[in-house]
Formats: sequence, C-alpha cells, structure tokens
Amino acid sequence: MEITRIGSQPSSVGSQDWFTGKVRIDALFQPNEFRRAQAASVTFEPGARTAWHTHPLGQTLIVTSGAGWVQREGGKVKQIFPGDLVWFDAGEKHWHGATATTAMTHIAIQEQLDGKVVQWMEKVEDSEYTNQ
Repeated sequence: MEITRIGSQPSSVGSQDWFTGKVRIDALFQPNEFRRAQAASVTFEPGARTAWHTHPLGQTLIVTSGAGWVQREGGKVKQIFPGDLVWFDAGEKHWHGATATTAMTHIAIQEQLDGKVVQWMEKVEDSEYTNQ
C-alpha cells in the first residue's frame, strides 16, 4: 500500500507548447514498475485548452468542477460538466479545455505504452475553439 499525501507533490503550470491559456496541473500518480497508468487533476481557466493530441491507449476524463468543451477530430465541440466521464479511443485526435467564460477542472487518466502517454500536435486555433 502507498499513501500520497495532499500537497506532497507540487502543482505545475501547463507548458505553452501544449496548452493555450492558463492551466494548472496537479499530478496524482505516475507510471511505475507496477502500473502503467498516469493521472493528474488539470484546471483550465476560462478560454484555456490543450493542443490537439492523441494517447496510445486512450484517455479518460472525469470532470470535477466548472464547464468545459471537448472535441475529437472531425466531430462537433461538446460541452462537459461535473460528474461527466469522457473517453477518447486510442489514437483518437482530440482537445479539451474550459469554456470561454467558465473555468473547468478534470482528472485525466491515461496509460503508458512504450514509455509514452501522449503525442502532442498543433495548437487549437482560436477560430476552431470559438466555432461552436
């Protein structure tokens, strides 16, 4: 058994290479020799979002507060709220973030394959983000 105490891992700022806007990441756990999953609580300020990306084994989002938007490549932007679960298939190109006016926090869970949990791509353009 392992207990990780709240506050034992510092928050980090989402890299401007992978995010647009103000994003805070609170790591929950990392892959290790016994698990291949990684999880973080991610808070997006209004207007903040990820770049387009994929996950080799898919991704689960659990919305914990606020309101957000998600989109898979070729699909429509969908709104998400606290309690919603979002699943992206392995290799499915997508983005997620807050709405333009409301912050959003979700827990993101993804599994590692060959040492990777994510493949980052181009940023979501403002015109894509606001095209509701």
